[in-house]
Amino acid sequence: MKFYNREKDLDLLSSIKERSATDAQMTMVVGRRRIGKTSLLKKVIENEDTALYLFVTRKNEVLICDEFKEEIERKLQVKLFGSFTHFKDLFHYLMELSESRNFTLIIDEFQEFNLVNPSVYSEIQNIWDSYKGKSKINLILCGSIYSLMKDIFENSKEPLFGRATERIHVKTFDVNTLKEILFDQYPKYKAEDLLAFYTFTGGVAKYVELLVNKKAFTLPKILDEVFRENSLFIDEGRNVLIEEFGKDYATYFSILSLIASSKTSRSEIESILEVSVGGYLERMENDFNLIQKVRPLFSKPGGRNIKYAIVDNFLNFWFRFIYKYQSAVEIGNFEYLRTIVERDYPTYSGKILERYFTEKLASSKRYSAIDTYWEKGNQCVIDIIAVNDLEMTVLFAEVKRKRENISIPVLKEKAKKLLAQLKGYEAEFKGLSMEDL
Repeated sequence: MKFYNREKDLDLLSSIKERSATDAQMTMVVGRRRIGKTSLLKKVIENEDTALYLFVTRKNEVLICDEFKEEIERKLQVKLFGSFTHFKDLFHYLMELSESRNFTLIIDEFQEFNLVNPSVYSEIQNIWDSYKGKSKINLILCGSIYSLMKDIFENSKEPLFGRATERIHVKTFDVNTLKEILFDQYPKYKAEDLLAFYTFTGGVAKYVELLVNKKAFTLPKILDEVFRENSLFIDEGRNVLIEEFGKDYATYFSILSLIASSKTSRSEIESILEVSVGGYLERMENDFNLIQKVRPLFSKPGGRNIKYAIVDNFLNFWFRFIYKYQSAVEIGNFEYLRTIVERDYPTYSGKILERYFTEKLASSKRYSAIDTYWEKGNQCVIDIIAVNDLEMTVLFAEVKRKRENISIPVLKEKAKKLLAQLKGYEAEFKGLSMEDL
C-alpha cells in the first residue's frame, strides 16, 4: 500500500531536521499502537544515508547494546572499540560524535527502557544537557504506550521533562484519506462500504493495510476477515491496551465494555459495576487518551450532564462485540459473533455515522465548535450542532441511515430553545444520511 496523508508530519519532521544542522533537536513522537509511527519515521529517513534507527526490545541491556553497536558502525561508518554494557555509554558516544556530524537518531519504543533499565532516562538527560549546546543531532524518541511516554516527557518529576523541543502526536487517517484509499483500491465502492471501512478501522493505518491486503472492502468481506480462525483482530484490543492498564486491566476493560454498549454516564457504569469509577475514567481520559467527555453544546463547564465516548472506532467495536462476548471467542464460535454483529450493525453503525459526519464537518475548518445536544433524560436530542462564531452561523443536523427517517420540522422545533441563546445567528437545518457520504 502506498504512503498516505502524513504531509504535515513529514513537513514538520523535515524542518526539524534542517534545524538540527545547527541546533540539537529532541522530538517526542507518540501515538497508539498500529497507527503508523514507524512507517512515518522510516519514510523521513529513507533518503538519509547516515540516519540511525534503533528499536528497543525487552531484553538484557548488554544484548541491546551489542545490537545497537553493530547498527551504529554499519550506518555511521565508524569503528567502536571494546564492549558496551550500558546504553548511556553508546548515547554519550553519539552525542559526542554529533558535535562534528549532523545525523538523525531514532529510538523506537523508547518507553521500553522503563523495563530494561529505568535509570536510562536520567542518564540521557545528563548527557543531553552536557552536549546539546554544541551538538548537531536530530534525536527522535518514539513510543506507543501513551501513558508512559506522556509521563516520561510531561511529568515535572521525571528527568526528561521539558527537554523535548518538539512533540508530534501521530493520529488516525481522516475521513477524506479513507475515501482516497478506498477509491484507489476499490473504485466502485458504495456508501455502505465506506461506512464499514470507517467503522472497523477508524483510520488506524495497520487495520487499513490489513483490509487492503485482503481486498476486504465490503461489510461481508470485512466480517470474513475479522471473524475467522487466527484473525489478528480478535485479540487486538487486549494486545493494544494490556500494557497501558497493567494489573488493573479487568476494571478498565469492564468500564470500556459498558461505554461501548451505550452505558455512557458515570452513574450507569457505577450502578452496574458497584464500584466508584471516577479515578478510572479520569485516567482513561487524561493519561491514556482513550475516552473523552461529551457534554451538550452550550452546557456549563462544571455541569454534571456528562457522557463518555471511546475515541477509537476499532476499540469501540472490539469492546462492544468481541470483549463483551468473550466466552464465544474462547470456544471459537465466530459464526455466533458474526450473527450478533449483523443483527446489531444497522443500529450500531448509525451512531458511527454521526461520528463520521462530525469528523467530516471538522475537517472543513469552517466551525468554531461542533458537538451534540441533549437535555436530562435524553430529551430533545440534536445529533450535531456546528457553530461559526465569526460568521455568526449555526448548523443543526439530524443523522439517520435512511433519509426518509429524518424530519426537518421536528429538528427545527428542537432547536428553538437554543436559537434563543444565539440571537443574530443565521441557522441552517440539514438531514444527513447514507446518501451524503
